[in-house]
Amino acid sequence: MATNDALGRKLRMGIVGGGQGSFIGRVHVTAAVLDNRAALVAGALSSDPARAKASAADYDIDPARAYGSYQEMLDRERALPADRRIDFVTVATPNHMHFPVAKAIVEAGFHVVCDKPLTLTLAEAEELAKIVAGSKSVFVVTHNYTGYPLVRQAREMILAGELGEIQAIRVEYIQGWLRTRLETEGQKQAAWRTDPTKSGAAGCFGDIGTHAYNLGRYMTGLLPEKISANLKTFVPDRPLDDYGHAVIRYENGALGTVTASQISHGRENDVRIQIDGTLGSLEWHQEEPNKMIVRHNGKPHMIYTRDPNAPFMNQSGKAACRLPSGHPEAFFEAFANVYRAGFDAMAAAATGAAVEKKNTVYPNIHDGVEGMYFIEQSVASSKADGAWLPLKHPLARR
Repeated sequence: MATNDALGRKLRMGIVGGGQGSFIGRVHVTAAVLDNRAALVAGALSSDPARAKASAADYDIDPARAYGSYQEMLDRERALPADRRIDFVTVATPNHMHFPVAKAIVEAGFHVVCDKPLTLTLAEAEELAKIVAGSKSVFVVTHNYTGYPLVRQAREMILAGELGEIQAIRVEYIQGWLRTRLETEGQKQAAWRTDPTKSGAAGCFGDIGTHAYNLGRYMTGLLPEKISANLKTFVPDRPLDDYGHAVIRYENGALGTVTASQISHGRENDVRIQIDGTLGSLEWHQEEPNKMIVRHNGKPHMIYTRDPNAPFMNQSGKAACRLPSGHPEAFFEAFANVYRAGFDAMAAAATGAAVEKKNTVYPNIHDGVEGMYFIEQSVASSKADGAWLPLKHPLARR
């Protein structure tokens, strides 16, 4: 698809952050343009104005639209004619800048695609949600693991009752890259993720634990009730957690566990989820994303593969595929599926159509608030020796 059908053109993209040394900025841009429905035309690529402008060439951004700050970008883009100005802005900064940047974007009248966690604090997330609710902006949060075809396949299967009543959810997100104090060696990604002023109240649990929690929520739709968590910092002198475990009680009586680690030797980006229902269970691993195991007692185990032409694939799974079976689809494509769903909403909004803001295929502002509540309550529970605390936020997606 070369354009957004409702618009007859590509969406024009701006980005904040993502300059030299950034990993996630390049991921965002690659995902956004993968289906040829958007083009990057403007950016404020660093908090350092000189570095911001020097980074523009890496993205082929016209020097005239390489801005020294996000405020300058929003002011100057708003002043452009409607047929030239940006349509949406991606926020690819460290966590502490998410709130001021996203707030300014929404108030300037643009759509937003924002990294997770949504903000630095829950209070910021709640305030941002109110601002978005009173705007016409589409707000996408990049919990990118929701974009994998077999995750969407599983979600539709579960919501259709194919596994029966869901009784248990086990999610792990295990890494090993912070086994040593990499943050003291000039490694940019480690430095801000282990700094409370930039990362927030949690380290590992805020960075990857939120992904694990969101994946269980997205696939099952179960509403949480309470949480008991234990977070720990194993590497000496590190100010934030690098390992954690949480138990979650869901409203229907199900139990869930979330385990997150960034200090496990040899583990790279091992996200895995197992879901047990009364009629069956399933298992999916992010490092082998193109297959999913479904099990029923007394029957042979079934391996679902990512095959858009197979009769066993449901509509959600098929819609998230780009390639024929046997051609691996992975991280960039899943990220792009989150963008694609957001683009559909942005294109509809441009025609004046009413746009759903809560029950969306893509993770939205409500998921972002839930993620921040998960972080806050995990930290609070851990400080209270694993005390059970509420986890259902009033803005929770149903």
